[in-house]
Amino acid sequence: MTGEEVKIGFIGFGNMGQAIADGFLYTHTLKPSQMCACAVNYEKLKKNTEKRGMKACRDSKETVEQSDIVVVAVKPWMTGAVLAPLKDLLAGKILWSVAAGVMFDDYEAMLAPGTHHISAIPSTPAAVGEGIYTCEKKHSLTEEEYALFHSLLSAIGIVAEVETQKVNIANTISGCGPAFASMFIEALGDAGVMYGLTRPQAYELAAGMIAGTGKLMLHQGKHPGQMKDDVCSPGGTTIRGVAALEKAGFRTAIIQAVEAAMKTYE
Repeated sequence: MTGEEVKIGFIGFGNMGQAIADGFLYTHTLKPSQMCACAVNYEKLKKNTEKRGMKACRDSKETVEQSDIVVVAVKPWMTGAVLAPLKDLLAGKILWSVAAGVMFDDYEAMLAPGTHHISAIPSTPAAVGEGIYTCEKKHSLTEEEYALFHSLLSAIGIVAEVETQKVNIANTISGCGPAFASMFIEALGDAGVMYGLTRPQAYELAAGMIAGTGKLMLHQGKHPGQMKDDVCSPGGTTIRGVAALEKAGFRTAIIQAVEAAMKTYE
């Protein structure tokens, strides 16, 4: 099976499912005809699939039957109930979970013995091919299946393979991070407006700066402290801003936000 042949079905088609599908379409990794989905609200599902050229399935059984890779994109607490009636149908399929906090051993208990499954949780920038997929190293895919899976995800983002015990913190940084970064962009936008920029101009500058800084760091492999130092001229504007952020507890606030998010898994 190749990327040109594979069929992917989404059980649940909310924000995460749509972001993944959009990423595949945005990067031309998959055609709309290679994807289908099901969801509780069929009328809403039809609107979301039709505008993408995808097929809306009536139920999860139809989705599984028409797919090679089945994406479980429901709330974590729903996974057991959703998968219970599908155990036998999943034989010979790849089950891909994007449910945060539900790990390999949890699926081993839920699924029939021998089911091939993997957890890889995306971030919303997946929609434009810039997602980060927190991928649990422990999985039950064959080498050939994993090679296909990895190639598909690599086409729409970064695959970060982590040990089971580190999945939650990795997902918090990459999955919650877009919200934190968006708040930073919004704050920079407010500052820009305060000094005369239009809001669209300010947001464009701030968002472009975030995107460019991330790409530059990944490309150069520099420590973020070094990148900060590269912009700080002696007695200049940037170092004054950095000092103000330090005084306001910027770093501490970010760490505390991550700590608060991690309490979800306790």
